[in-house]
Amino acid sequence: MRRILIFFIFLFSITISSQELNCKVSINFDQVQGSNRQVFTTLETSILEFVNQKKWTDKTVKAQERINCAINIIITKRDNNAFEGSIQIQSTRPVYGTSYETPILNIRDNDFNFKYNEFDQIIYNPTRFDSNLISTITFYVYLILGVDADTFAINGGDTFLKEAENVTLQAQQSGLSAWSNQVGVQNRFQIIDNLLSPGLKQFRTAMYNYHRKGFDVLAENKIKGKGAIENSVITLDRLYNKVIGNPLLRLFFDAKSDEIVNLYSDGPNTRSKQRLLVVLKKISPNNSSKWRKIN
Repeated sequence: MRRILIFFIFLFSITISSQELNCKVSINFDQVQGSNRQVFTTLETSILEFVNQKKWTDKTVKAQERINCAINIIITKRDNNAFEGSIQIQSTRPVYGTSYETPILNIRDNDFNFKYNEFDQIIYNPTRFDSNLISTITFYVYLILGVDADTFAINGGDTFLKEAENVTLQAQQSGLSAWSNQVGVQNRFQIIDNLLSPGLKQFRTAMYNYHRKGFDVLAENKIKGKGAIENSVITLDRLYNKVIGNPLLRLFFDAKSDEIVNLYSDGPNTRSKQRLLVVLKKISPNNSSKWRKIN
């Protein structure tokens, strides 16, 4: 009996440690008036279980290897089972040899509306579009997985990003603007289309170099690591003006602008620092006030 019990505990430990994400989910509904507030709690729990309990890949993942991320939904309007609001996606990645978690994604998606009845099941079917809620959550899960994998190996996230592309293709039948090709808009279509574009592959290479050759080296050799980080950011200049609105540059700096500034809060100085400043001011002018903090 004791051996059987140990065996089942072992199987259970494999099950709970095999999922890929450690995701926090929160729903803010302060702006919504109404009597049934329980629906938001139910929805929050359903999304939490869907994201954290579903097996998204065929990889065996230890508990400590899960990707730390967060999904924050703000509901601004409700009409029976129709909801409108925004969704923010954040994810981080551990840095080798440190306790630091570097931000990978920090996306604010303001075009988020969906229909939901309390206790509706959230189940993803890759061959069809069922609801904007399911497709949006699934899209961002695969985006988290794909971009994270890109930081460990060049084009390491191909499989996951193509899954996100499939979600987009299925969701386009909904006619919703977030899934359509709108020039100059950072919506879901533009993000995945740009990430998988052969002409913009420099972005994914830069993500790898920034993290694997840069931040993962800092603990052992700060000058070498810092130099690699600078060079990876400088190469992003090649993407400037290639796409109207520069969704990939925005994707990068929405997550990385504060980190880059903090990196220069102390020494050592590197050869490419001044060149880096020139490039930062050019390709991310919206963060000019931050770049002025780099001495």
